[in-house]
Amino acid sequence: MPALFETDNLICTIVDDIQTVAEAKPVVVAFSGGLDSTTVAALAKQALGADRVLLVTVNMGIYNYRRGNEIVLEMAEQLGLQQKCLLGQYVQHRVQANGPACNRCTREIKLGMVKAVARGRLVLTGANRSDTWGKMGIKVCNGYYSPLLDLEKPQVRAIADALGLAVPKIGEHPGREGCKLKHLLKPLAAPEFHGQAVAEANEVLLGLVKEARFPAELANVKIIGPLSRNIALVNLRPAPPSDLAARITEALLGLSVINEVHIVDRPLTLVAKAGPAVAGDPHARYWLQHGRLQPDFAQPIQVEWLPSANNRLHTFHVVDFRPTN
Repeated sequence: MPALFETDNLICTIVDDIQTVAEAKPVVVAFSGGLDSTTVAALAKQALGADRVLLVTVNMGIYNYRRGNEIVLEMAEQLGLQQKCLLGQYVQHRVQANGPACNRCTREIKLGMVKAVARGRLVLTGANRSDTWGKMGIKVCNGYYSPLLDLEKPQVRAIADALGLAVPKIGEHPGREGCKLKHLLKPLAAPEFHGQAVAEANEVLLGLVKEARFPAELANVKIIGPLSRNIALVNLRPAPPSDLAARITEALLGLSVINEVHIVDRPLTLVAKAGPAVAGDPHARYWLQHGRLQPDFAQPIQVEWLPSANNRLHTFHVVDFRPTN
């Protein structure tokens, strides 16, 4: 954790930077209610004043965690800033129809919709070194500005603590939380089947974990399998006791959109079909395994990549799994 004087210096530097880049004009913050965007919003308020900062949130409907929706409202109130909410659920159906596409979602929905309503105002984001955009982005580019871009997550957390920000967590991941749709590891070809499965299964899991007062630092349900079947892979860390695992399995099998349930309690090999862009790019396959998938699995994973004959698949589709030998 950075020393207090280092954090104070960071705050002053970022506030000065926001004042310089924004030129005292009104700005919009792409606001999720999480640590990064909340910290940016607080710094922008300090730099420009509350009347020049508008929070804009893209709500993903059933793909948002219910607790996440509550947190957005709580944090907007804590910050004392005005907020506008946009609905992005149905745009997701188009963006994810050809396979999981988190970066495209960020670009077209989470940032694109915010920029559209900003109407020329500078859009501030929480991108930092802990995420893909932070590693590859530019601090000021095409109407977007990321004041935290050069910082690591511990520095962002230290700034939030120094500013007195109490940012609640949903409970699905110790670090980065977000949209439930990131746990759908196949194309969103039929929202009423594939989308409903990932939305309902993850709410059921978090509800049971909370009810059992189980201290999960990681809790999610990955949905894989052929398009005709939804296979639920349940990730909990630490590993759940047998009675809780049984309750989770029974509850998930009770959902009409779930066909199989497996608790991830050993290393797995995922069998994934890859679209042309992924199949021909070793770097993309490496990042998908180690950066996109592994952090959300409770056990080590390997990925067996197979070229797909489906020309509608743009990214990847996890069709099956097996224990790793």
